[in-house]
Amino acid sequence: MSLSIPCVLMRAGTSRGPFFLRDWLPEGDEARDQALIGAIGASDPLQLDGLGGGSTLNSKVAIVSRSTVPGCDLDYLFAQVGVGHRSVDTRPNCGNMLSGVAPFAIEQGLITAQDGSTTVRIHNVNTGSQIEVTVCTPGGKVSYEGDARIDGVAGTAAPILLNFLDAWGAVTGQVFPTGQRIDLIDGLEVTCIDAAMPLMMLRAADLGLSGRERPAELDANTALLARIEALRLEAGRRMGLGDVSGSVIPKPVLVSAGDTPESITSRYFTPHKCHASHAVTGAIGVATAFALPGTVASGIARPAGRHALVVLHPAGQIDVAVDLEGAGDAVEIKSAALVRTARKIMQGMLHLPGYVFPPVAPAEASTTALQPTAVRSFPQRELHVIVPTSAGGGNDTMARTLTRKLGPLLGQPLVVDNRAGANGSIASEYVAAADADGHTLLFGYIATHGINPALQKLRYDPVTDFSPIGLIGYSPTLLVVPAALPVNSVAELVRLLRDAPAPLAYASAGEGTVPHFAAELFQLQTGTRLKRVDFAGAAPAIADVANGLVQLMFPSLFTAQPYLRSGRLKALAVAGNERLPAWPEVPTLMEAGVPGVSLTQWYALFAPARTPHAVTRQLNTALNTVLKDPDVVARMQADGAQVQASTPGELHDLLLAEGERWQSVVRQTGLRLDMAVD
Repeated sequence: MSLSIPCVLMRAGTSRGPFFLRDWLPEGDEARDQALIGAIGASDPLQLDGLGGGSTLNSKVAIVSRSTVPGCDLDYLFAQVGVGHRSVDTRPNCGNMLSGVAPFAIEQGLITAQDGSTTVRIHNVNTGSQIEVTVCTPGGKVSYEGDARIDGVAGTAAPILLNFLDAWGAVTGQVFPTGQRIDLIDGLEVTCIDAAMPLMMLRAADLGLSGRERPAELDANTALLARIEALRLEAGRRMGLGDVSGSVIPKPVLVSAGDTPESITSRYFTPHKCHASHAVTGAIGVATAFALPGTVASGIARPAGRHALVVLHPAGQIDVAVDLEGAGDAVEIKSAALVRTARKIMQGMLHLPGYVFPPVAPAEASTTALQPTAVRSFPQRELHVIVPTSAGGGNDTMARTLTRKLGPLLGQPLVVDNRAGANGSIASEYVAAADADGHTLLFGYIATHGINPALQKLRYDPVTDFSPIGLIGYSPTLLVVPAALPVNSVAELVRLLRDAPAPLAYASAGEGTVPHFAAELFQLQTGTRLKRVDFAGAAPAIADVANGLVQLMFPSLFTAQPYLRSGRLKALAVAGNERLPAWPEVPTLMEAGVPGVSLTQWYALFAPARTPHAVTRQLNTALNTVLKDPDVVARMQADGAQVQASTPGELHDLLLAEGERWQSVVRQTGLRLDMAVD
C-alpha cells in the first residue's frame, strides 16, 4: 500500500525531525514503525529517500496526542529511527525534540494558547516523567521569533522553557540531603545537592585546577580521578545513598567562575569520565547551587523573581531560567527550566511509497517467511573492535569516534575492547586467532603493523595474519616537554640533556610504540642519553609529562593537543617532513638539526586473515562512508588527526612498504628492543 499523511518538519533544540499526531499514523505499533522508517528513509545511510539527514540527530520523530494521564495535557512519544538500518527505538527520551511538542500541539489545535505565554504539562510516554513546557504565544499564537540562542543552532529564536517537575529531591527526598549546604570531606568543601540529579560539587581551584580544562585532559589525570572518586563515595554515604561504588550517582561536578555574574563554569563527570559537554539535568543542579547562597557554587546574592543563568561547559553553554522566592539565606528555588528553541520548517503531506510497507504473505506461506536468502549474512551480532592501547589515549578516542558511526551503518552495535600490553602484541595475537567472520576487528597502527615487526620477533605476521579493511587516518608525532622545563628549542633541550648530572627521563607508551622508538632514534642522532619510563598507554604517559614528572615525550598530535592548547606542554619540534598548519612556528626535527627521526603515525582497521572478501568489502564501504561524515572529519581534525580512506588493496601495499622501511631503519641504526637504552 502507499500512504499520504500530514507531517510537520521541525527543528527542536539541536535535533530535527517530523512531528505527527498519533491519529495521522497507521494503527498498531508495527505499521506505525514501518511508516516512520519510510518517513526518515532509514535503510539508506544518507537517507536520500526520506526526511532524515544521515545522522541520528536528524533521524528523530515526535508523536503527540492528548494525554490519558490525569493532570497532563499531552502525551509525547519519542522515536529514534535508524541510520542505515530499518529500526525504531522508543525506549529513550529526547529533551531536544520535547521542545517542539507544545508549539506543534498548539498549532494543531490540541491546546488553546494564552496571550503572552502558554504553559503545557507533558507526559513523556517513554519514561513516564512529567514536564512543564512554556512557549511564547503573543496574541494567542505561537511565536518562533526571539532573542534566545542555544549552542549548535545558528541565529536566535523564541525561548522555550522545559521545567522537569520531579527535579527537587527526587532521589533523596531533600534538595540538600546531608542537611547542610557545604560539607567538609577529606579537607575539601563539598556541596551535595539533589536537583534533577544528585550531584557532588567541588571548586576546581581547591583541586589546583582552573576549571576550564578540556575533558581529555581531566580524564588523563588519573590522580585527580582517583581523588574525586574517593570523595564521591563518601558523599554518597552522607547523602543517604549508601555504597555508591556500583552506582553512577552522585555525579561529580567541578565548578569555577563564569564569564559574567550570571554564568558559572562546570565540568560534569559521568561519574568516572568528564562529559564532553554537559547533561541537561546536571545543568539544573548546577544552576540551582549557583543561585542559592551558601554552596561551593554560589554566585552573587539574588532577589526573588526570575533570573536567566548560564552554565558554561566544554562545548558551549546551557541557559537555565531560575525562579527564586524568599530573601537572604531563606531564599528557595521555586522552579528551574532549561532554555531551548524550536522552529517549524515546513508543514504538508508526507507521501510514503508502497515498498515502505512489506507485503503481507499468504497464510499458508507464513512458515517459510524466513528463507536463508532473507537472513542477513553479516553482521549477525555485535562487533568487537580491539584497541591495542589503554583507554583514554588517542587510539581509543579515535576508535570510539568511528564505532559510534559504524554501528548504525552495519545494523549492529560495535564494542570497543582495550587490550593493552606487550607492545600491542596481546591485541594483535587475539585478533589474528579470532574467527575469520568479520565480527572481531583490530584497530591497528604504525606500531602493531610497522615498527614492532622490525624491532622484535612476534607471534603474528602483520601481512599474512590479517585481512586489511582500510586506512583511517594519520597524525604527526611531536617532541614535547613540560611547560615548566627551561628550554624552548631542540638545541636548548640537547644542551640540557648533555649537561645534566643524571639522565633525564622520557615517557614511553610501551616497548615498540612510537614514543619509545622515536626517543631511541633521538638519542642515537643527538648523542644524548635518556632514561625510559614505561606507561600502560599514551594517556597516562603524557599526563605525567604535563605534570612535570617526566621531562619529554614523542606523542602523536592527537594525544598531545589538549595539553598544548591548555599551555601545560610545549612543542619543540615535529617528527615529520613538514611543519603543521595549526602550529607553523614549530620546526621539524630536520630543521632543528636532528635528521632521521620521522614518524608520522597512521591508523587502520584489520580483520583476521581469511575473512571472506564480501565481508571485508562491506566493512571497507561502511568505514569509508563514516570517514566522509563531516562530524567525524571535524572531530578528528580538531584532535590533530587527518582522515585518510583507502581500499583494502591500498592498505596491503602500505603494509609492505612500511615493513621494508622499518627493517631498513633498524638495520641502519642497529636498534633492537633487547639493545634499547633504559
